[in-house]
Amino acid sequence: MITHVVFFKLKDRSPESVKVTYDVLKNMEGKIPYLRHIEVGMDVLHQERSYDIALITKFDSLEDLQQYDVHPLHMDVKAHMKQVLDGTSVCVDFES
Repeated sequence: MITHVVFFKLKDRSPESVKVTYDVLKNMEGKIPYLRHIEVGMDVLHQERSYDIALITKFDSLEDLQQYDVHPLHMDVKAHMKQVLDGTSVCVDFES
């Protein structure tokens, strides 16, 4: 299994804006066949070094992760993220 973890810091860090992006990410649940598990979390400490949202997804294989990356719904999510991100996201992909 491959675990894909991404952290996002948004331009607009207001609770309303963070919730909109949370909903965009959570909307992938059950809609992408390769996506075996999705967890989306919003930061509760709100420190300067904090990221606003964490995304944890799991896939059966690297090939499934690659298919997810080009899935039309994920492409829509990436377009949304490109508009709301403050810089770039950070991620780690590992075998679990």
